[in-house]
Amino acid sequence: MDDKKIYVGIDIGTTATKAVCFNRSGKVIYEYSKEYPLYHPEFDQSIQKPNEVLVAVLACINQITKEYQPEFISFSSAMQSVLIIDELGNPLTDAIIWADNRAHEFAESLKVTDVGKRFYQKTGIPIHTFSPMTKIAWLKEHKKGVFSKAFKFISLKEYVWHQLTGEYAIDSSMASGTGIMNIHKLEWDLEILKFLDIHSNQLSKIVKPTHFCKGLNDHLLYVIGGGDGALANLGTGAMEPGKVALTIGTSGAVRLPIEKPFIDSQMRTQCYHLIDNQYLTLGAVSNGAIVLQWLKESILKTEDSFETLFKQAANVSSGSDGLLFVPYLLGERAPIWDASAKGTLLGIKIIHTQAHFIRATMEGILFGLLNVLEILLPNEETREQHTIMASGGFAKSEFWLQMTADVFQMKVRIAETVEASAWGAVLIGFKSNEIEVLPETSNGKVFVPNKKHKIIYQQSFAKFKRVYPLLKELE
Repeated sequence: MDDKKIYVGIDIGTTATKAVCFNRSGKVIYEYSKEYPLYHPEFDQSIQKPNEVLVAVLACINQITKEYQPEFISFSSAMQSVLIIDELGNPLTDAIIWADNRAHEFAESLKVTDVGKRFYQKTGIPIHTFSPMTKIAWLKEHKKGVFSKAFKFISLKEYVWHQLTGEYAIDSSMASGTGIMNIHKLEWDLEILKFLDIHSNQLSKIVKPTHFCKGLNDHLLYVIGGGDGALANLGTGAMEPGKVALTIGTSGAVRLPIEKPFIDSQMRTQCYHLIDNQYLTLGAVSNGAIVLQWLKESILKTEDSFETLFKQAANVSSGSDGLLFVPYLLGERAPIWDASAKGTLLGIKIIHTQAHFIRATMEGILFGLLNVLEILLPNEETREQHTIMASGGFAKSEFWLQMTADVFQMKVRIAETVEASAWGAVLIGFKSNEIEVLPETSNGKVFVPNKKHKIIYQQSFAKFKRVYPLLKELE
């Protein structure tokens, strides 16, 4: 029976790789994850060890195949990592990930030039230290020895794919986030390659997300899939009109489906390709749940679970009694694109408790994302007619989901599985294998905004938007 078959989505994330087994209708049958460290050797550096990620992926595959015989394994991955490999496929560098800010000075100087503006027009990727383009330019300037030895510049996903299949391939979804692919032509841009002093053969071949091949040693069927953000849209059903995807994991993003590339005149948004004529206009933020993790471990120094902390926050009124947190701990991507931005806590009073700090942090993360959505959907009435499709770790908390509905003043819906990126990868796998009939993603609970909280959050958000530009003047 077809409903007995198992389809696997593997999501290669920033702090863990997760393998999720689905049945034909999208129900999670089994899941297994393997964590790994995120390293910060310098204050502005965020790296991963390629072989630690590879070991985690192999552990997930081994565990899954002990339990099941999957029809295929399709991949989702965090975007914007880059490492250098030699001709044997061995890493010559660690993987520099999206959160790494070492290329900040270069990005700041380039983005205001005509060249930088032209690159954005071609790629839809703002000139910022998060992009592989700026990272490669930094390596060219500061790591000349290893740069000269580069056989290829690839992402962690490409490294894993090559180890499994022997191919150097990158799907158009991942490639569209590099700042090197021309979003209009879906090919590596020659002007940008020349600027970086690299050749197209030093990058992987761009393929469709449906590209597949057999494993070198295990003969499993692998589908290359896409980037985690685009696949989250697909997995939540947010590729339809009237829906917008909101994801909060380590970082966060708001994504709106479109049918052709969109380039923002002020370079505030990104544009990714998914497949065929499906694109996304979006804004990704650096400060998602990683900020809560920082609060828990570095400030509160507590062993309490996040669930326990959220229960404390639930006892605080909306707006955190005037406490406002601008959570730019890792600088910020959309919409300000300033890697040097700082976190700011305003309005501390003697009445404020640990619970206030927790709630203000959660609200601050949401304000950062609302700041993006206002650009994608500037009309408030239009926004309220859209439904937010929620995914990522935050979608496991009903308290945070209701807070999202109240802050955004929009309906929030969660899919039956919050593993939207993994499910999106499986949906690409279905398309790749010409499995024709796809049931719609079964949608779960809906959270309706509480109108009583609208004015409070409007006032807090208005203050939130003023903080960064005012403090920027003091630097």
